[in-house]
Amino acid sequence: MFQTFKEWFWLERFWLPPTIKWSDLEDHDGLVFAKPSHLYITIPCAFGLMILRYFFEKFIASPLAKTLGIKEEVRKIMPNTVLENFFKYSTRQPSQTDIYGLAKKCNLTERQVERWFRSRRNQDKPCRMKKFQEACWRFTFYLLITVAGIAFLYDKPWVYDLWEVWNGYPRQALLPSQYWYYVLEMSFYWSLLFSLGSDIKRKDFLAHVIHHLAAISLMSFSWCANYIRSGTLVMIVHDVADFWLESAKMFSYARWKQTCNILFFIFSAVFLISRLIIFPFWILYCTLILPLHYLEPFFSYIFLNLHLMILQVLHVYWGYFILKMLKRCIFMKEIKDVRSDAEDEEEEEEEEEEEEEEKEEVTKSKERNCLKNGLGATKHLIPNGQHGR
Repeated sequence: MFQTFKEWFWLERFWLPPTIKWSDLEDHDGLVFAKPSHLYITIPCAFGLMILRYFFEKFIASPLAKTLGIKEEVRKIMPNTVLENFFKYSTRQPSQTDIYGLAKKCNLTERQVERWFRSRRNQDKPCRMKKFQEACWRFTFYLLITVAGIAFLYDKPWVYDLWEVWNGYPRQALLPSQYWYYVLEMSFYWSLLFSLGSDIKRKDFLAHVIHHLAAISLMSFSWCANYIRSGTLVMIVHDVADFWLESAKMFSYARWKQTCNILFFIFSAVFLISRLIIFPFWILYCTLILPLHYLEPFFSYIFLNLHLMILQVLHVYWGYFILKMLKRCIFMKEIKDVRSDAEDEEEEEEEEEEEEEEKEEVTKSKERNCLKNGLGATKHLIPNGQHGR
């Protein structure tokens, strides 16, 4: 049964154009061609990257964060059994009626109850240190893989001619640089999927899952069907913008707003050019439109272009939010946050409110102390004055 499924799964009409056979991709004369078995190593490499990431975040990202002024945040709140039970078993966002009832029950003011719930919500949210560590890891990988990709591809033809390959032109043999480029990219995306449970969950969590799965599926398919050029070009077009975004996030967490804004502008320009111009009008055009002039659509053609179109939809989705940020920056002269989720922005606002309340509380405490000291001095002077009379 397994052998039957295997034979059906690897049917040439599923994977290859009508003019190509699996026999054309057999190794010969010292030339090695891409094979599905080459990708098995990506799974153990993914776990290796996760181990490397742990040590990187601990010994490189954390010291760098502290150098930039990001400290470990210990969020402590006053223990309160009634409020804790309400928070866990009822709601994290109590209504004004709930706040009034809880304040009466706990003998607190409504402002104190509101502050307790805000602090309790923030306690469950990841601190800036963890966010910086994740961004620093992604920045480092994307930067290194972009440099490697440019080194691998700079002397290769950038005019994409997949339609020629599908029309029967000879396949190119596999190069060691292409093999390691694929292995590192796929291993990284596998590691991102494996760590989704422990990483910070953002508003566009589902979009990221779809993106990672589509990227892995596309890379696997392009490798197995020997569309190496399509895979390498798609990867470099994606990587070239990502490290700019991650660097902007790093400086955003460090509160270096001016540097963050500059990096965000660079990221926006690179993203819009690479993913909304080069990707659809260069790569997707050559995979989707040009082949129709030479052959009838077949499974391989449909499968490949379906994944590319899914990626393009995600590009438009993220491009919309990037343009909104740019619009806000142009008209409001400020970029408040370059992160991909509104929850972080809400958290930042809550933290600012909490800081303002703490400052207000400190100011009131000082006023009370001054008033108490002044009153004590007056009490001390009055009897003396009376005694003098």
